[in-house]
Amino acid sequence: MGVVRHVVCAMSGGVDSSVTALLLRRRGYHVTGVFMKNWDSLDENGVCSSEKDCEDAYKVCQNLDIPFHQVSYVKEYWHEVFTNLLKEYEKGRTPNPDILCNKHIKFNHFYNYAINGLGADAMATGHYARTSQEDEDVFQQSHVAPPPKHVFRDRFEIRNPVRLYQGADRFKDQTFFLSQISQDALRRTVFPLSGLTKDYVKKIAAEAGFQHVLKKKESMGICFIGERKFEDFILEYLEPKPGNFVSIEDGKIMGEHQGWFTLTLGQRARIGGQRDAWFVVDKDITTGEVFVGPTTNHPALFRDTVRTDRFHWITEDPPTELIQTKMMECHFRFIHQMPLTPCTVTLNMDGSVWIMLSQPIRALTPGQFAVLYKGDECLGSGKIVRLGPTEHTLQQGRDPLPHSLNLY
Repeated sequence: MGVVRHVVCAMSGGVDSSVTALLLRRRGYHVTGVFMKNWDSLDENGVCSSEKDCEDAYKVCQNLDIPFHQVSYVKEYWHEVFTNLLKEYEKGRTPNPDILCNKHIKFNHFYNYAINGLGADAMATGHYARTSQEDEDVFQQSHVAPPPKHVFRDRFEIRNPVRLYQGADRFKDQTFFLSQISQDALRRTVFPLSGLTKDYVKKIAAEAGFQHVLKKKESMGICFIGERKFEDFILEYLEPKPGNFVSIEDGKIMGEHQGWFTLTLGQRARIGGQRDAWFVVDKDITTGEVFVGPTTNHPALFRDTVRTDRFHWITEDPPTELIQTKMMECHFRFIHQMPLTPCTVTLNMDGSVWIMLSQPIRALTPGQFAVLYKGDECLGSGKIVRLGPTEHTLQQGRDPLPHSLNLY
């Protein structure tokens, strides 16, 4: 009889991770379910929502007759994700905690706990994504010593990196959120939902009797904010810094806000006494002024160029085409589920990239991640740190605002 492979499954108490554990069990693996606690919080009724999720995950593990563990990364989440989040907001950026959580917590601390702490052959999650490996290839990795890490790789080293591809359910595809994870973690991860649609996953859950997880609402938005307004939440951690709303059209002061970090580009600005809607188009963090435009599709919201920080390539190295010619055609998105936009990427000497889009896009935002795709392969991502000029600036034929986010 062959060796029974040990897979540690990340359990959230939701339908996707529950069905993931079920499918692994059906494949004959030795499965251990582990629930991660990343945040200490109470909902409006004083109930800790993570305790309810943990209980739901435990019930599924009981149902499947598999071991259940729980592990806390509250401290790590605070230091490696949340403090970074606050610093980004203070700089006028809008970070993405889900991408950072996968990078630092799930595919780093949790991954190491699964492989080294519990001695698993592989880790599994309920993400809708797939890789270039078959499951058996993943298990072979547990018997191969990782190559030594060098600052520069041997030019003659033969490598066969694992690639990340979109899942079969293109609407639910979650490669966007996995675009910063390491090659080492991807090499030892299986995604049992890769070929399934969300509807089919729900059908499997119903047939398995997982009614308690089927009833739950799909988790959306930032997990630790819950149902609260973002402004109320962020002001619990950052001191209010009142400033003026200023019209991008004529420089007129329109009203006052509680701090530039409570607002993001493209959102509606709540300005008292205004009959028409105004939208945030830029921020000047030196004066505290937030610039607003009078329509949701104001030209000051549209740009076609961004620059990232050092780009994270899933395969560790940039595509050969980009290395050889310094330019490459591919597709871009900076929000999950937004349509992919054709673009041209230019590689800079410091590893950052310029991305020129085939058409201007609304509310490109510093702090968000520029995620690139070639066909159905997710190439990786880089944090947006600089924006090109807006359509409004180009139409006016003038310089951008001196301290605006364009220059961040």
